Amino acid sequence: MQSVCLLYTPLCRWIRSVSGDIKEFLRMTKQYLPHLARLCLISTFLEDAIRMWFQWHEQKDYIASTWKCGYFLATIFVLLNLCGQLGGCILILSRNFVQYACFGLFGIIALQTVAYSILWDLKFLLRNLALGGGLLLLLAESRSEGKSMFAGVPTIAESSPKQYMQLGGRVLLVLMFMTLLHFDTSLFSVVQNMVGTVLIVLVAVGYKTKLAALTLVIWLFGLNLYLNSFWTIAAYRPFHDLLKYDFFQTMSVIGGLLLVVALGPGGVSMDEKKKEWLLYIGTSLAEWVRAPRL
Repeated sequence: MQSVCLLYTPLCRWIRSVSGDIKEFLRMTKQYLPHLARLCLISTFLEDAIRMWFQWHEQKDYIASTWKCGYFLATIFVLLNLCGQLGGCILILSRNFVQYACFGLFGIIALQTVAYSILWDLKFLLRNLALGGGLLLLLAESRSEGKSMFAGVPTIAESSPKQYMQLGGRVLLVLMFMTLLHFDTSLFSVVQNMVGTVLIVLVAVGYKTKLAALTLVIWLFGLNLYLNSFWTIAAYRPFHDLLKYDFFQTMSVIGGLLLVVALGPGGVSMDEKKKEWLLYIGTSLAEWVRAPRL
């Protein structure tokens, strides 16, 4: 028991030290981090829109042959994907009509999930859900910006939808990491699975959220460069497009995690509840001290 305590105390000190460093990092980058997060988040939609343009005929032929819908409807499908994704990216980057852009991109995700039969591929389905989680966090951020225009007006429970959107976004984001778990007995895989599981649970429940999310950003970015290095594959090979798709989709999930780092976990989280508990304890102690003694 004594040895456990000796290990626990330095660990707590290290976590507090790292948390302090992260707060300083966020203070220095608070003006830039949300912009970087949005850019990463829309990267997969931007890449897909560009691919639709350069592979117009291939995409149209694939949809026409798979769904037997004819070239007219296939052309409408490709045009809708191209314009919807490109328009949504422009609106999000310019911070105009962000909520409508998010709903439009939600529709694109749902449309592609059905059209490309992603619904029956668990790995791609989980990644699409994680991508939806990033959009949900962006939608919550846009609601926050809208409410801040009326900062002086008292409000009652109006932030509740935003809090639950942040919770849903966090939970959906961690689905990406379930596709990265490797079920083998090598030491590296076991350590990676254990650390990854702890981090995604911390993000999902909202405990030490910014520290866990930033650690996942660094870890996922490294894995993305290693596993999805599409630039090492010749452009004419089909594997090039597959790796490129995975790379930018992972970058979008990184963008969602950066939004968590920049904005915090929201009200439905252990971090927020901890603040409420501390405030309640402090208020109770203050009342007890001020109370008259008999």
